Amino acid sequence: MLSRQNFRLSIFFLFFSLPSVSLWGQTSTLKVNTSRLAERMETLATFGKNVQGGNDRVAFSDYNIAALEHLKGVLATLGMASQVDAAGNLIAVRPGKDNTLKPIAFGSHIDAVPNGGHYDGNVGVMGAIEVLETLTEQNIITQHPLEFIIFSNEEGAIFGSRAMAGKIDQTTLEVQTASGYTNGEGIARLGGNPEKVEEVKRSTEDVHAFLELHIEQGNRLYKNGLDIGVVEGIVGLKWWDVEITGFTNHAGTTPMNDRKDALVAAAKFILAVNEIVTSEPGAQVGTVGRIQAFPGAPNVIPGKVITSLELRDLDSDTINRFYKAIEQRAHEIGKATGTTFQFHPIDATAAPALTDIRIQNIIQDVSEQMGYTHMTLPSGAGHDAQDMAVLTPTGMIFIPSVDGISHAPEEYSTPESIAKGATVLLHSILAIDQTRFKN
Repeated sequence: MLSRQNFRLSIFFLFFSLPSVSLWGQTSTLKVNTSRLAERMETLATFGKNVQGGNDRVAFSDYNIAALEHLKGVLATLGMASQVDAAGNLIAVRPGKDNTLKPIAFGSHIDAVPNGGHYDGNVGVMGAIEVLETLTEQNIITQHPLEFIIFSNEEGAIFGSRAMAGKIDQTTLEVQTASGYTNGEGIARLGGNPEKVEEVKRSTEDVHAFLELHIEQGNRLYKNGLDIGVVEGIVGLKWWDVEITGFTNHAGTTPMNDRKDALVAAAKFILAVNEIVTSEPGAQVGTVGRIQAFPGAPNVIPGKVITSLELRDLDSDTINRFYKAIEQRAHEIGKATGTTFQFHPIDATAAPALTDIRIQNIIQDVSEQMGYTHMTLPSGAGHDAQDMAVLTPTGMIFIPSVDGISHAPEEYSTPESIAKGATVLLHSILAIDQTRFKN
């Protein structure tokens, strides 16, 4: 496997003879090719498309491998060789005028949830390839090298970017994925090496900046008729199992005022979560998405309920504050219903990741320059950018999801929306190329 430095040197001579042009003057109105981008999106969708109209290109599947091979071929037509790192990330580097500079990285993922859509992740990957082709067509060479990344297993574990952030251990490698393979087996199928996955870890000195283009997976942009979302951060989340204990008894012989019904307490708890989380303005969300009653018979008062609690926000202190309020209300409910509540944290937490305000400003400026409407908003879903943000100044560009649908066959973004997002990505890269970030 080539080292990153030798890989860049081996392909530099493919580009050294290209003439340079002014990046921010002559190209200020440059846009990507909408029809070409749409055609490539349609082609990528065929890898794993099922009879329901959705996509089964889960990470490490045969569909995933075939799609990556296809994209290697597309990159080759642009004169770009590609390699797979030990974590299964596909990487291609376009040399810059000064290859001693840190690269500007950008990309996303192409793996899907089972019976998922054709836009989540795909927009960021195909939009990035369109940016690279547009630069090549226009004979534009950036000062910094450009590093295009297709991350491995974003949907299953946000695996590839976590490896770069140094968050992978042996336990992660042993996690079973939707493909039937463990992460370790899966990255080997992609051409990676689970025994060397720790070598993928990067430091804060390795990347100049990172950008990810993505569909919103929500309805704020589409509902408001806006073109671009400037992501202010990816929310953190915390999960708990909530165990509610009452007393199991006969449903026919136990009076209503003499019951310790754990399911009644659970119902009050669910309503309380909604009430508390919506009690003040903000982007915070709280969800109870799973519930199980025991013993689960229609003629028996439930003596125990196991339910869930998830809280998300851009601020960890806000998450903790809402949790304490919910916990206090739960104990009040327990006292009133003759039940007890126990909260068990689940090891599935993610810290909030704020995007870089300087890159936010660049994305806003580019959107205005191109005449695109925009708004600043948080991401309620996790992304590869969440892990890249700990390594380097990071930004995210959202485009509208029609009706806010995602992770479903009905997921859709228009070709025009995708092209606008890719155009903003293009000009943001050119602006970042001229920006010196100071920590």
